[in-house]
Amino acid sequence: MTLDAAALDAADPLAAHREAFVGTATPLVYLDGNSLGRPLHATADRIATFVTEEWGGRLIRGWDERWFELPITLGDRLAAVALGAAGGQTAIGDSTTVLLYKLVRAAVAAHPDRHEIVVDRDNFPTDRYIVDGVARECGLTVRWLDVDPDGGVTPEGLAAVLGPETALVVVSHVAYKSGWLADIETLTGLAHEAGAWILVDLCHSSAVVPVELDAWDVDLAVGCSYKYLNGGPGAPAFGYVAHRHLETNTFAQPIQGWMGAAAPFEMGPAYAPATGIRRLLSGTPPMVGMLGLEDMVDLLEAVGVPAIRSKSVALTEYAAALIDRDLPEVRFASPRDPAERGGHVTIAHPAMRAVTAELWAHDVLPDFREPDGLRLGLSPLSTSFAEVEAGIAAIAAALRR
Repeated sequence: MTLDAAALDAADPLAAHREAFVGTATPLVYLDGNSLGRPLHATADRIATFVTEEWGGRLIRGWDERWFELPITLGDRLAAVALGAAGGQTAIGDSTTVLLYKLVRAAVAAHPDRHEIVVDRDNFPTDRYIVDGVARECGLTVRWLDVDPDGGVTPEGLAAVLGPETALVVVSHVAYKSGWLADIETLTGLAHEAGAWILVDLCHSSAVVPVELDAWDVDLAVGCSYKYLNGGPGAPAFGYVAHRHLETNTFAQPIQGWMGAAAPFEMGPAYAPATGIRRLLSGTPPMVGMLGLEDMVDLLEAVGVPAIRSKSVALTEYAAALIDRDLPEVRFASPRDPAERGGHVTIAHPAMRAVTAELWAHDVLPDFREPDGLRLGLSPLSTSFAEVEAGIAAIAAALRR
């Protein structure tokens, strides 16, 4: 590929969308879209309108008019445009951590005769901490899967630890450090052959990598909305439960709150779960936190995840080529094959902690991951090739200083 950033930007069919994001007209170089996405200009308008018209104008009537159903209706829209899932299986609300607890706890309760949860040692800390906590709470065993730190969970590796005691497999679609893109369809098949469920963490893949939860036969999934979904800091997460587990009542979430009850406004003496995915809800959903996600779902619907994935591959391939040319002293700590890589790449060097701090002081923003990794999170709709070029040049200069 050409290394001419201006030519690549000129030929980019998605380049015009960059202007929709706040801050892209400034010289700041943002290479951390896989931690926190830039906000859309439309979201600033939507929040102002919400305060003055929906919240300020409609007040408590807003629950009857829109808010009560928004966790489900927005979940259905997100599922259609980014998750490959039919309606009635996705709900918005809670943090990723809380939803992970609900889903893990429900999965092991659905397998009372099995006593192991499988998770890899390189999975995101929250996933590992939740699995460990649920295992201690329920008297289960964690079956730890060792993986290549520059790669991730493979079918061969997973097959080696599955067995008749496996209740649940927890895996990230895209590994948070290396960017490894797991073969979820094959991993799901292996889990099901062993009689277990699979829970897929989509935090680093939703809206940047095509996802087909229904076609892959996934049981449960969770993801945040503030990375490639640009919902804003602390925006609520989403949870997915396959229809078959809802329809057969094999899914019973453990945090029984009024908003997930069958008749929430009756305020009855005993909890009875709502039918369908609403039972995943617990407390009052964060309406303000959903506003940015609404705008991004609109944009995703217009652009399409396949086009975004194509731009993502081009950006990471361009970054890899510049790294090979300009940063010979670093280790490329991500898969080389773009088919095995998500939307970010990691490079490693002993000086990366200091390099990251220096870059931040000069408005170049990647992020650092222990022990020596610098991640380049390239959000396709808001990141230009020129921005990548400027970022790699700044990293090279900082390393040499």
